Amino acid sequence: MSQVLFGGNNVNISPKRFKKLDQLQDTIDYRFKDITLLNTSLCHSSYANENKNKGIISNERLEFLGDVVVDLVVSDYLFKRFVNYPEGQLTKIRASIVCEFSLAFAARKIKLGDYLLLGKGEEITGGRERDSVLSDAFEALAAAIYLEGGYEAVKEVLINNFEQDIIHAIAKGELFIDYKTELQELLQRKFKGKVEYRVAKEVGPDHDKKFFVNVVVENEILGEGVGRNKKEAEQDAAKKVLKKLGEQNE
Repeated sequence: MSQVLFGGNNVNISPKRFKKLDQLQDTIDYRFKDITLLNTSLCHSSYANENKNKGIISNERLEFLGDVVVDLVVSDYLFKRFVNYPEGQLTKIRASIVCEFSLAFAARKIKLGDYLLLGKGEEITGGRERDSVLSDAFEALAAAIYLEGGYEAVKEVLINNFEQDIIHAIAKGELFIDYKTELQELLQRKFKGKVEYRVAKEVGPDHDKKFFVNVVVENEILGEGVGRNKKEAEQDAAKKVLKKLGEQNE
């Protein structure tokens, strides 16, 4: 067993784990100088919680940073690639690319789920294929590359691996629909009021929780959505309200 620095604490990473991480680095064509940073980006909170006595931390802080990093890379790319597109159109395309569905698709393309460190409960309930888990890990991975290699490094990795998917999706009109943006624009035209998403309740254990979210305008509940995280529940709620208002097909 090799002794390495993981999340600020010395823990063991087995040769088998190093080999798996090597495979991922080959796939994305980026080599980490600090392999523990890559390992941390793949550590789900369920795994960290089950190994608190080892001082292992989850990828949640990296996910926080990665959300901004991915957004910047995509914004930069779209701004330079589609020079004739107006701001509104670029905003919609960006929202479609950086949403949970699309990031999970990107994660599956590089088989990111195969490399995740998951707790037993998360493993049993299909965490390796869950959109929310995969999209969060993808953002954490982007943050890890950014922290070690800087902006140009993460930009190169993301564009080299996913540019063709972006271009194809835009050309085919197959980008994920951002229901929240559509609903926001519709309701602002009709009611001029602020659209809010309020969590009504949370049901289930941490590893398999469901969120119920209400769409609220001027203190009136227009609809409710459900999802495995708040973002998913908000999109579901927005979609249902759009359908209710006759603005969205199945």
